[in-house]
Amino acid sequence: MPITKLNRIPYLPLRGMLVFPKMVLHIDVGRERSMAAIEQAIVEENQIFLVSQRDISVEQPTLEELYEVGILAEVKQTVKLPNGTMRVLIEGVDRAKLIALDDGDAFSTADIELIEPDMEADIEHEALMRTLLEQFKKYSKLSKKVTDETYESVADISEPGRLADMVAANLPLKVAGKQEVLELFNVKERIEWLISRLLNEQEVLSLEKKINKRVKEAMEKTQKEFYLREQMKAIQTELGDADGKGGEAAELRERILESGMPKHALTAALRELDRYERLPAAAAESGVIRSYIDWLLALPWTEETEDRLDLNRAERILNRDHDGLEQVKERILEYLAVQQMTGSLRGPILCLSGPPGVGKTSLARSIAESLGRKFVRIALGGVRDESEIRGHRRTYVGAMPGRIIQGMRKAGTINPVFLLDEIDKMSNDFRGDPSSAMLEVLDPEQNHNFSDHYIEETYDLSKVMFVATANDLSMIPGPLRDRMEIITIPGYTELEKQLIAKNHLYPRQLERHGLTKAQLRISDEAFRYLIRYYTREAGVRSLERQIAAIARKAVKRIVSGKNKRVQVSPKVVTDMLGKPKFRYGMAEQENQVGAATGLAYTTVGGDTLQIEVSLSAGKGQLILTGKLGDVMKESAQTALSYVRSHAEELGIDPAFHEGTDIHIHVPEGAVPKDGPSAGITIATALVSALTRRPVRREVGMTGEITLRGRVLPIGGLKEKTLSAHRAGLTTIIIPADNERDIEDIPDTVREELTFHPVNNVTEVLQIALEEERK
Repeated sequence: MPITKLNRIPYLPLRGMLVFPKMVLHIDVGRERSMAAIEQAIVEENQIFLVSQRDISVEQPTLEELYEVGILAEVKQTVKLPNGTMRVLIEGVDRAKLIALDDGDAFSTADIELIEPDMEADIEHEALMRTLLEQFKKYSKLSKKVTDETYESVADISEPGRLADMVAANLPLKVAGKQEVLELFNVKERIEWLISRLLNEQEVLSLEKKINKRVKEAMEKTQKEFYLREQMKAIQTELGDADGKGGEAAELRERILESGMPKHALTAALRELDRYERLPAAAAESGVIRSYIDWLLALPWTEETEDRLDLNRAERILNRDHDGLEQVKERILEYLAVQQMTGSLRGPILCLSGPPGVGKTSLARSIAESLGRKFVRIALGGVRDESEIRGHRRTYVGAMPGRIIQGMRKAGTINPVFLLDEIDKMSNDFRGDPSSAMLEVLDPEQNHNFSDHYIEETYDLSKVMFVATANDLSMIPGPLRDRMEIITIPGYTELEKQLIAKNHLYPRQLERHGLTKAQLRISDEAFRYLIRYYTREAGVRSLERQIAAIARKAVKRIVSGKNKRVQVSPKVVTDMLGKPKFRYGMAEQENQVGAATGLAYTTVGGDTLQIEVSLSAGKGQLILTGKLGDVMKESAQTALSYVRSHAEELGIDPAFHEGTDIHIHVPEGAVPKDGPSAGITIATALVSALTRRPVRREVGMTGEITLRGRVLPIGGLKEKTLSAHRAGLTTIIIPADNERDIEDIPDTVREELTFHPVNNVTEVLQIALEEERK
């Protein structure tokens, strides 16, 4: 590419424009130094250097404020205008690089390097030229700024560099973009840059056309709808028809004023109604506002059921629906008594805790019936989104109030019995913590101003009687548990289960299967047989399934004509349901060495736990199996340390651990086991194995120990005692500090068991182990 240096060429700085080689155009010049430079150019062979300013606001730019590449041009004609400016006709010659500036008194000159174009063209240039023309043609069809004449004049150019410059001059580029083309001395690179830019411009123009078309269609549709709505209003006015939106708004206003809303909610409802009335019916927001107003109107603000404060009637209903559960019934009757005495009482927040199938949910229904209140239930199992409790804000698509407000709408009164079922099954994730949202619902000091994100206005929940149910209290966060009154339902005794089966489950299954008591009769012995040999649970859910199975088989016999009526005895139960699934009485058949029976508390009630100890020659290792948790592992270590430190007192070789491996196993290895009440059981099994003294088979025990042998108190004594009774144990060893809890155990169970409160392990061993034979 040839380069020629030229010095002291008059130069003209351009503001907001740029000239390409071979381009002819008029320029209006107003600066005195610029006009002087043009006059000097006419004197010196009509040559002038044109270069664009980087900042058009600068009056006299320096070298740094000018672009590096400009155009050497010829002045063809000048004309003085009446306003004192000069109009100049110039033609671009070639690209030139600015080397230096010399600011004279009257005008400025520049030293430049003239970059002459490379005139050689090859096949690749020919291909690029065709592609450039093709894309420019497509652009000219999309753009209204390029006429057919302009395209034809460009298409006639055969020289590649000039073609590229003419295409660039006709593109809607800013000065910086055109300058970028000007600085591309290589013709191939210049054409490739322009092809890419043309493709981009075509995409932009196509998108603009689509947008303009959509906007035009939307405007036409809106104008049409507005015109039709105005016509409809006029027609309705002429006909005297008030059933349009105006009539609807008037009806809503009347309902709002009669709803009994508090002042803040009334103001919000009327404000939204005014917005709704002004909006076109087709507007998307119109439907959102109408839905919001409907929710405000559907909520009970003043509707209240009158409590039936009849203690005798309430007691009859509770006893009719539920056998046992004396503690819960007593709490409900106390609430009614205080209500009757004072005339008003803020609704209590009860939490019924117990294993599955003990009647927590049905008890809440009975509470509602005994009070004469509406009953509403929401299931919280698996809820992990805070908006399920507090609702969604109305800015979201498909927003709705939370489950609390939905429940109040369903109840239709401000004082229902509201059941929060499975409150321990809530969890949290990135969508928030619903248990934290429940704090406001269940706090008596806050729930008179409950705030739902959708309703926005505060709602009074203070008159609601909340009843929650839970299987495992440990899964409920502490702050939430602190706001509830915990009532534990441990499970049923065998006698209570028999009464429940006879008085509730059996009649219900008869009704569901279309039977009468004459067609299906189940004896008391059969009920007891079912409870002992076909179920093992704290509640009665499995028992009801077995009664349902008997009812189905009875229906089949009656429908097939084999029997007109079915009398069920224990033998018939076996014929219908197959062999017994469980062995009644889990106690060992005989006294065992190294095996003790512990009592455990689980989320499904109490259970018995067999702990086995085996000794073998080894290096003194302690092996623990049975999928034990950390707490039970620590209990085993503590028990072993106690036995080692008291070996002589217990008649055990003090060096027993040096050559003996001790293996402690809790059967049913696939079931996780943990808890702080297995200490004395493990110690008893260890001492039994080391002294070869058998453990009495009828003894069950619960309690944790310290290294000094003290027996620490435990929880869940009632549940553990019921499981011991189910298993056929007759002697129970408990910590002395739990002696006061014996009163909570039903009389029927307590009469059949012997309790031994103990303070230390020595007392435990005296009761649990057989006496040494002399």
